[in-house]
Amino acid sequence: MPDQSTTAEGPDVLVLREGTEGLSMESYAEELRERLPERTVELARTPRAERELVRNARVVTGIGIDEEGLSRADRLELFACTFAGTDHLPTDALAERGVVVTNAGGIHAPGIAEQSIGNMLVFARRLHEGWRRKANGEWRHFQSHEFTDSTVTVVGLGSIGQAVVRRLAGFDVETIGVRYTPEKGGPTDEVVGFDEDAIHDAFARSDYVVLACPLNDLTRGLVGEAEFATLPPHAVLVNAARGGIVDTDALVAALQSNKIRGAALDVTEPEPLPNDHPLWDLENCLITPHTGGHTPKHWDRLADIVADNVAALDGDGELRNVVLDPGAD
Repeated sequence: MPDQSTTAEGPDVLVLREGTEGLSMESYAEELRERLPERTVELARTPRAERELVRNARVVTGIGIDEEGLSRADRLELFACTFAGTDHLPTDALAERGVVVTNAGGIHAPGIAEQSIGNMLVFARRLHEGWRRKANGEWRHFQSHEFTDSTVTVVGLGSIGQAVVRRLAGFDVETIGVRYTPEKGGPTDEVVGFDEDAIHDAFARSDYVVLACPLNDLTRGLVGEAEFATLPPHAVLVNAARGGIVDTDALVAALQSNKIRGAALDVTEPEPLPNDHPLWDLENCLITPHTGGHTPKHWDRLADIVADNVAALDGDGELRNVVLDPGAD
């Protein structure tokens, strides 16, 4: 393997020490080295190493960088966030220094889509009732449903929403997509916008609603008391996005009063969900601790993006997953 020692000018790519999702940052650094054999890739294992190496690093990648670290980064051109969300970053300071910011958007899409499909199938076949009876040692039959001919509304047609829709293709279901620019169309049978009338019209016809949109001013509290009143009583809500998109109190009330059939939550508001929260005790609510995007291919996919972007800095190709580009028109 080529010498990966840091040049006098500093590393081409600096990997910060804090990991994510229980994954080794050493593995991430190795994936980058495989893809960038002509570049220097350094893993900072201590706070001191981060302070020293960030001074001359051209690309830094990790969960985040604070303004103090940024003030030392004299050569920094690109910060590659290992999260999809970047609202925790000092974007004003990054922009002032002309640093491009990219994210990990899209790398979690296959896992989140598979989990969303799985949750819908659980409710369709009432597998959770089977698991409950097994835990009680009960051999008693129960009625279930079919997923076929259902109507599934996918809110958000980004990488996750599109991955869900692709996987729905073989299930003989009708799909409605909700996106900011419905005039662009999409992979669903029908596409509508985020205006209130369109949302309620889609929800009124939905057997399943999958939330796959970002959390922002438009989507915060998007699903609340009024929306639960519009959803049919047999509808199931799957939240694969962010907890704040759903009004939690309204969700608890809807589940307790059977206004909807159930919910599958990979995210909650608040998060983590307190031990004494009423959602834990509801049999018609499935909860996973924000694990939908976990995948052993995390570093493989992210390293592909970062390696392409290192090449793009030298004019070879286009930057991918850009969330901030101070030099853009």
